[in-house]
Amino acid sequence: MNKKYRLLTAMLLMLVLTMTASMLTAFAEPAAQGTVATADEAIQAEAPAGDTAAETEEAAEEDPYDLDLGAAMRSIAQSTGLANGDWRQYVMICISCVLLYLAIVKKFEPLLLLPIAFGMLLANLPLAGMMNGESYREFPLDQAAEALKYATEKQTTAYVALNALGEQVYQVQSSNGGLLYYLYKGVKLGIYPPLIFMGVGAMTDFGPLIANPKSLLLGAAAQLGIFITFIGAILLDFTPNEASAIGIIGGADGPTAIYVTTQLAPHLLAPIAVAAYSYMALVPVIQPPIMRALTTKKERMIVMEQLRPVSRAELIIFPIVVTVVVSLLLPDAAPLVGMLMLGNLMRTSGVVDRISKTAQNELINIVTIFLGLTVGATTNGATFLSPQTLYIIVLGVIAFMGGTAGGVLLGKLMCKLSGGKINPLIGSAGVSAVPMAARVSQVVGQKENPGNFLLMHAMGPNVAGVIGSAVAAGVFLSLFK
Repeated sequence: MNKKYRLLTAMLLMLVLTMTASMLTAFAEPAAQGTVATADEAIQAEAPAGDTAAETEEAAEEDPYDLDLGAAMRSIAQSTGLANGDWRQYVMICISCVLLYLAIVKKFEPLLLLPIAFGMLLANLPLAGMMNGESYREFPLDQAAEALKYATEKQTTAYVALNALGEQVYQVQSSNGGLLYYLYKGVKLGIYPPLIFMGVGAMTDFGPLIANPKSLLLGAAAQLGIFITFIGAILLDFTPNEASAIGIIGGADGPTAIYVTTQLAPHLLAPIAVAAYSYMALVPVIQPPIMRALTTKKERMIVMEQLRPVSRAELIIFPIVVTVVVSLLLPDAAPLVGMLMLGNLMRTSGVVDRISKTAQNELINIVTIFLGLTVGATTNGATFLSPQTLYIIVLGVIAFMGGTAGGVLLGKLMCKLSGGKINPLIGSAGVSAVPMAARVSQVVGQKENPGNFLLMHAMGPNVAGVIGSAVAAGVFLSLFK
């Protein structure tokens, strides 16, 4: 229990840092603008008024080996990251260190939290420029020869484009973007989340869900938090697109949250992704108090009957049927659901073991590294530290708690209707944090009855939650895309 309290304290520390930085940002921006204006005036005041061509020529004829050591040292000092850093960048570096501590020392979702935290660190290092895009040099249309010459030197092409003023100019790429800028293309284009889903499908056993189809209802009920948070975000003046992306946090499915956000509200990707993965890591802390508050000791002690065996034919037919039905009803959910079911079909068919193992291991590991790094790299201090981020973090907690409560409450109802044959604790596993949420149901149930084994029963709602969150994503995309 002390370990949980220490973890919760660390997360609260991160929240306090974000809140403090957000408030400081709101007050510091006007002051910062005033400082820039004053600096400009000082530069103009210090500028020499009487420079002449003769003085310029005389300066040019000075000894080239006469090095001003003091000026050189100042130039070096001014070129360092320390001299060019913004206070918000240093706050984000501190937050990244807190997340690294949780990942390495507390071992909370380290496969996701560690690359996200380190991506956050890299993106906020002053002058590192790892998320900078390509830079371009512009030439007027009457300087076609110069543009072509420069393009030849850079081994690229010159093409006509509109500049910031809406004028046609020749643009030539002068430098490449940073490493993380190119890796982020996989997030921006919606490539990484479906690939993650394929790996998850290859690792998931849908047997418990097929053996107990009522689990689909629990997975659907656990999406309650998504729609509660959607309404809450609308009331806080977020747009429907932004509210949809924020609400998906309640599904406890990081790839789905990222996929929806990149489609509907890409400017909110950083806070939504960090909130989604942070709360996924906190499943063992957030869920048990809600589960105990909504159930009685007698309900938590219920021992469920063993699930029936599921045939190989059922396991093969299930992913095909789900893909067809969901894609016909919600075409926008097809990329996520389709890849999830493809991975599962590779697992259950038994004829592509090599591909299945690759999807379960090498592929999902590589994509997780790229996804975590680039999502973390979007947390630039200048945009991340804002009151809007604070709202998203609070709404994320509400979404997660609402999803857990929705699953448990439907579990209680099913317990009553079944005459006490269903343990309502398995409803909390309806959020799609696979398999952590199912393990939490098992742990809470065993504390009340050491002979109780709920893991396989909880896996049904758990995998149903993965499908449910993808379906909810499809609903939002079809409505607001």
